[in-house]
Amino acid sequence: MGETREVSGGISGGISRRSVLRTVAAAGLGSVAAAGAGTGRAAAAAVAAPAGFPQPAVVRRRPVPGRVPSVLEQVLDVRYAEVAVPGHGRVAVRAYNGALPGPTLRVRAGDTLLLTHVNGLPPNPVHDHRGARMAHRPNSFNLHTHGLHVSPSGRADNVLREFAPRAAEGDPEPRYTSAVHVPADHPAGTYWYHPHLHGSTAEQLAGGMAGVIVVEGDVDEVPEVRAAADVVVCVNELKLRDGRVPPFTSGAWTAGVPSVFAVNGAVNPVLALRPGEVQRWRLVGATAFTALRLQLTGPEGRLTLHRIAQDGVTLPAPVPAQLVELVMGGRVDVLVRGGAPGRYELRAERVPQPLLTVEVAGPPVVPPMGLPSALPPGRPPLDEREVTGPDREVLFHADPNVFPQPFPDAFRVLGSHPTPPARPDGDLHRDPAYGLYDPDYVNHVLPLGRTERWTVRTGETAPGFNHPFHLHTNPFLVTHRNGVRLDPPVWHDTVGLAGGTPGESVTFLVRYEDFTGRTIAHCHQLHHEDLGMMQTVQYVAP
Repeated sequence: MGETREVSGGISGGISRRSVLRTVAAAGLGSVAAAGAGTGRAAAAAVAAPAGFPQPAVVRRRPVPGRVPSVLEQVLDVRYAEVAVPGHGRVAVRAYNGALPGPTLRVRAGDTLLLTHVNGLPPNPVHDHRGARMAHRPNSFNLHTHGLHVSPSGRADNVLREFAPRAAEGDPEPRYTSAVHVPADHPAGTYWYHPHLHGSTAEQLAGGMAGVIVVEGDVDEVPEVRAAADVVVCVNELKLRDGRVPPFTSGAWTAGVPSVFAVNGAVNPVLALRPGEVQRWRLVGATAFTALRLQLTGPEGRLTLHRIAQDGVTLPAPVPAQLVELVMGGRVDVLVRGGAPGRYELRAERVPQPLLTVEVAGPPVVPPMGLPSALPPGRPPLDEREVTGPDREVLFHADPNVFPQPFPDAFRVLGSHPTPPARPDGDLHRDPAYGLYDPDYVNHVLPLGRTERWTVRTGETAPGFNHPFHLHTNPFLVTHRNGVRLDPPVWHDTVGLAGGTPGESVTFLVRYEDFTGRTIAHCHQLHHEDLGMMQTVQYVAP
């Protein structure tokens, strides 16, 4: 944790919040303008989203003279900002650059993200001394570039850092820096960023503290994809009460505050689509608590969602689907073609309001825009013959009423490498340490170059209860779901596990590549992660 703070004299208590946000916005716009020329054919050819549909601000890479890889420099300023949420008025949330969501960062393989993080939040509560399995330090954060295959160490995608706020009101606002190098062979696709300091992640994401990362590349050059409007659909799940995100003070917090779902900061925005027109939607599940099973329905029937990428990795060919699962932290890229005129709604099971409305209207596109028959696969499959054992097993399991209020439940990660119990000869269901996150205990040592097989399952019996599994740094190839082989297997970095009798299970292959360092695997139902449903993994040299 011993992060060195870079204290800023340029953003101080003597400058108003409004002035700071104007300054940050101007810096972002300057980055966009500077990158307006020479950013590569895919970037220049991207078709903008339809007018009237909200899109996050976009920051593009800046070419560096004399070298092919470029640099994207951006300030991510975090402080309380008032944003308008229809039906809830103006609410105060922790936000990147005063917006919900934060700016979309567009890069290419080989580029470097140079980010400056300003923590303009108030000091943490003085008496906040909760342990590793409780919510704590609500105004500290860090940065996770979710899904990117980048270093988990140093100033890169290191979720063990802490970007602490100033110690006292009136102190200068601290600044921190990140340098994230995207490998030259990184797959093109949709990724995202969000805070990931253990103990504060859920509360911060419940205010919409998230943004999208786009790695441009080969799939963007496919003619049918290049001709389609490129639309970011970032779904935030907000917890709002009395004009703010209530503090995470009890285990019943998520159930006691209804979720508000926003797309690019708007509630049920309207997206225009002409009959025969094809759009590319980058669906981003920037939700912390709810898995979304999506369908696009209207009076004329359903519109097909043609999946072209999962979790940033392009599929070999489009897969038509009537139902698409967007788990917490997951991403799905789809192509959507306008059909019969009318209003269609993107709806999710158990969510009462539509996420967005599609208005199919206007002169039809003749002939209708085409869909690709094949795509450049984002990653080659792994070979099961290279697997070395023994296999790893992970079980997500919750024991109720283990601890005193206000956080009584034990959210455990069990299986082949659980955190050891405090009382090995006692009742493990009541044990205060068994399977709970311990920042000083390494659950999995993972040598580079090795291919392994994991099976992950949930012990929940309620079907609506979902524990998405997320492994940092390396994507994994799901080969089986509930014991049934997938043909073809599908790459993920986050995979949902719904409860039932029995609960769901997945088996996947993963190859540990390129980067050493200590990071984590965890449940991406983030209030479970904050309360202990997480393990430490350490990638080591062979």
